[in-house]
Amino acid sequence: MKSPEFSYFKAQTMADVFSALQTHGDTAQILAGGQSLLAMLNLRMANPKILIDISGLESLKGIQKTGDVVRIGALTTHHEVLSSSLVQTHVPLLAQAVPYVAHLAIRNKGTIGGSLALGDPAAEYPAVALALNATLVIQSASGERRVKATEFFISLYRTAVQAHEVLIAVEFPVATANQRFVFSELARRKGDYAMVGMALAISLEGQTIRDASLAFMAMDDKPILAPHAMKAMVGQPINQQTIAEAQKGLDADLHPAGDLLANAATKKHLSRVLLSRALMQAGATHV
Repeated sequence: MKSPEFSYFKAQTMADVFSALQTHGDTAQILAGGQSLLAMLNLRMANPKILIDISGLESLKGIQKTGDVVRIGALTTHHEVLSSSLVQTHVPLLAQAVPYVAHLAIRNKGTIGGSLALGDPAAEYPAVALALNATLVIQSASGERRVKATEFFISLYRTAVQAHEVLIAVEFPVATANQRFVFSELARRKGDYAMVGMALAISLEGQTIRDASLAFMAMDDKPILAPHAMKAMVGQPINQQTIAEAQKGLDADLHPAGDLLANAATKKHLSRVLLSRALMQAGATHV
């Protein structure tokens, strides 16, 4: 299929962006890397009257560490995230997730902000942001506001970004020495959308889990936390009994619907498998 007709505007400044958004309202669509949007246009899943291209805005690019936060500009590409020593050192969960993002050509052009703003429930970055409770930085003509990941993802392709706003950056907390991270997903082929995926962050005190954050992707209409499984881990050592109790918690946390990739029962089974593998990996890393 071919995309519907639309106008095109190349923004030179953020002021240009906000002026265009004010003029066109919710008939406008922000274009960053375009790796998801262009496909959605061709499938007629999106029908904007105008595309506002922000890809040339240098202020929205780059990765920097300030204090206990790593800030990544919205226009930073997947490849730049993957090759960043700052991300590898200070946000290891994100570093683990990026290789799962689509294919090389898409990673060279697609952006972290585009992925987060789209809010695809099967995408890697939203799950990582949720597991780490990252801060999403949103800008409008009147200024910036900051939204935690737990409040950012609302439903299918719906986030806290409003029609007059632009996601400009995401801030991840710097990992501490006592934390362990595991990202994992299962897909039919490398680069395909995951049947199920998960992002795990735990804090250890000796052999005991003191804090746990577990997010799943491709299990609902947005990335979701698994609070019952998280509660089952806290205060426990990493062993088979803890894994079994955390897996039981998933029964209360996850209520997936079947899709073209896997039915609901398969998704629930795979979530238990991934959680078991992740905790064993985290335990082995600690030892």
